[in-house]
Amino acid sequence: MSSGIQEPTDQHLSDDDVHAIDRLQAAYQALVAELGRVIVGQRDTIEQLAICLFARRHALLMGVPGLAKTLLVSKLAETMSLKFSRIQFTPDLMPMDITGTDILQENEAGRREFQFVRGPVFANIVLADEINRAPPKTQAAMLEAMQEHHVTVLGKVFPLEPPFMVLATQNPVEQEGTYPLPEAQLDRFMSLIELDYPSEEEEIQIARTTTGGDLPELNHLMTAQDIIGHQDLVRRVPVPDHIYTYAARLVRRTRPTSPTAPDWLKPLVAWGGGPRAVQNLILGAKARAALHGSYMVRTEDVTAVAPAVLTHRIITTFAAQAERVTAKDIIERLIIETPEV
Repeated sequence: MSSGIQEPTDQHLSDDDVHAIDRLQAAYQALVAELGRVIVGQRDTIEQLAICLFARRHALLMGVPGLAKTLLVSKLAETMSLKFSRIQFTPDLMPMDITGTDILQENEAGRREFQFVRGPVFANIVLADEINRAPPKTQAAMLEAMQEHHVTVLGKVFPLEPPFMVLATQNPVEQEGTYPLPEAQLDRFMSLIELDYPSEEEEIQIARTTTGGDLPELNHLMTAQDIIGHQDLVRRVPVPDHIYTYAARLVRRTRPTSPTAPDWLKPLVAWGGGPRAVQNLILGAKARAALHGSYMVRTEDVTAVAPAVLTHRIITTFAAQAERVTAKDIIERLIIETPEV
């Protein structure tokens, strides 16, 4: 999506779209219930994943090991009848290990010829596990697929079949020997979804459900075509003018050089959100509105997605780190202080 995107402000949903939003809300509620058969808690995480999926965007998952990130993503793909693949990023992983490569094989006529063997990126939902452990060249191959929805191998372009979504994980511990994603590459992810430890009750329930028999197989609730239709529907959700203004003002207040930035923020933030942050705020708010059965984006939709959309786009200063002020703390205060238009 280019930074110059424009959308009409006088949009109105057709009767068909109204009914489609009702169906999407019902499908989302069924999805949450179905995942609840194997995933304990994590309701906010499931919502943020669904928002990214139906907004046709990618997400970065942050959490310590053992929080069922892989299980959650694989079961999400299972309920939606989507092809799932997991790539374990390691320091020796090469770009061809992700994209695939040409291999010399013998055809039916007995002649040898190069044939392209697809890599694990050719799936609908790709879990890029510990993406910060791979060298920059390998990260770049993954990011090309995310941005362009195709891969290039030996000068040939191979498109990726929609829907296509990348969920990358970063381990917040054991950072020695890793290759952290640069800020420009972090900006390619719509949301940073942080997973926290479960509550005591949830942890007891996790122990009960995972130490017995096999986990149940989940029902298939959607098809790939259903998801593509829902993604198109999300783009048509109307956004009032004052919501565009509110989203832009909120992002502009994250920039320490902006005249609208509050004085308390300037010593804490080195770099704020750019135009892509505004775009993703609006797109995420559209998806959330549709998932909750709303026929128009509201301010609460923007504020609900703002922490996930903005956290990884705000670079804090040494002063903020010394005071243990996080980007999330800054966003939460800005949401409280930024008046609705």
